[in-house]
Amino acid sequence: MIIASAQFTARPCDVGANVATMAGLIREAAGKGAALVAFPELAVTGYELAAITADPGRLALEPDDARLGPLREACRETGTAAVVNCPGTPREAGSGPTVSAFGYGPDGAPLVRYDKRHVTEKEAAAGFAAGTEDGGRFVLDGVRIGLAICYDVDFPGIAARAAADGCALLVATSLYGSDGGREERDRLFPALARDHGLYVLLANHVGPAGGYVGCGGSGVWGPDGVLLAGAPEAAPGVVTADVPL
Repeated sequence: MIIASAQFTARPCDVGANVATMAGLIREAAGKGAALVAFPELAVTGYELAAITADPGRLALEPDDARLGPLREACRETGTAAVVNCPGTPREAGSGPTVSAFGYGPDGAPLVRYDKRHVTEKEAAAGFAAGTEDGGRFVLDGVRIGLAICYDVDFPGIAARAAADGCALLVATSLYGSDGGREERDRLFPALARDHGLYVLLANHVGPAGGYVGCGGSGVWGPDGVLLAGAPEAAPGVVTADVPL
């Protein structure tokens, strides 16, 4: 199976522009033979924490939100599945939005919603709520796939439970910044793959992202911890790896 990670610079709170960019990247990934493509953390809105929690009625989404239609249509047109990260609508009255990954099948139909279990102090302070259910799972071409979002991968239980649940691939939609993010990325992801016997795909931002500057380097690691494919640190685009899932 060819899997892909797409990195780009999101426009702050411009859902329409970002969705259009992502739809184009799905088509680019499909042109490279990808069956699955993943995008960075909060890619649909950009990593704009304060703006999102100030106006969740406008910026928080459900998987079937019409504004995600062009992205889902790109999945249908190309037969490519996608993992898309955006603010999720609050799960309970009075709670904040979530940092959520939506999985879509090659027909564009929603497969799963996963809400980030381990929000950062900054996300919690901004008003984001942590997810309460274990990592999302979906099946693509007979392959079981698990989801994690950025800080989640610092907690080994997320990957361990995915592996115990029969997942062969863990998809991490993330934001690692240029201030220490490279070192964290290069330390965490080989160990995550090796320690749990998983293929691991990282989708990271490139360029300005909220108060950070994404350091790119999206990629795929094999179960031995070896980097199989890596994107550049300063350029948008799609990186692919053909893995025996």
